[in-house]
Amino acid sequence: MVEQVSLYRAPTTAADAEAIAAWLDDRIDATVSVRDRFCSLYADDGLAEEYAETRVLSSHERETGNEMFGIVRYEQRALDHAHIVLTSRVLGTWGDHDGRWHKRVNVLGQPALVSVPGVSEAPAKPEAYYKEKQKHAMVSGDTPPREVLEQHVEGDFLVEDDPRTTEALKGFVLQAAHYLATGEAFCDEEGCRLHNPHRQPGVIEAQLREPEFCERHASRYRNE
Repeated sequence: MVEQVSLYRAPTTAADAEAIAAWLDDRIDATVSVRDRFCSLYADDGLAEEYAETRVLSSHERETGNEMFGIVRYEQRALDHAHIVLTSRVLGTWGDHDGRWHKRVNVLGQPALVSVPGVSEAPAKPEAYYKEKQKHAMVSGDTPPREVLEQHVEGDFLVEDDPRTTEALKGFVLQAAHYLATGEAFCDEEGCRLHNPHRQPGVIEAQLREPEFCERHASRYRNE
């Protein structure tokens, strides 16, 4: 059972940590607190080197950084205190099934990581977005800036610094707390906040539309 949740602020105004914490506090049986940026509290002189070692250089090469990936062992904190870090970094996990890196909104664990830019970058955009991108490339020979594409594509999806970012992140933060409390990673029901879709339309459906939860999880997390 998770008794405490510490949510660490991200160095960006796109995510309101206090608003996310207040929403989470209304839905789980644990004490929720907001802390300063994780790196400002726990960074040491080796942090820059560690960031460099974990940087993805190619989406199809598993090795990261300019050296072999260095495994840094951290003492795992007690399971009854969940640490969830909001970060302005883009996160990724390696896919053995297709041999490439995949962007993620969150990486569950202790601590859990939730990427603020990942909400708009990780899930695939509507098909019209990529068709417009291909069309432009065929005509001009280059790829237009992302903001230009977003203006010419119909459909609802999240963009960089979207005003809906905080609302969407609430569900991804809850997923991290839910995983540590129950061992369940994600929900299979597409309209549930605990669902982890691979496409932007699915994010809109799960995080920004009613109802918030599927019938099974509503009994646990509904705000009465």
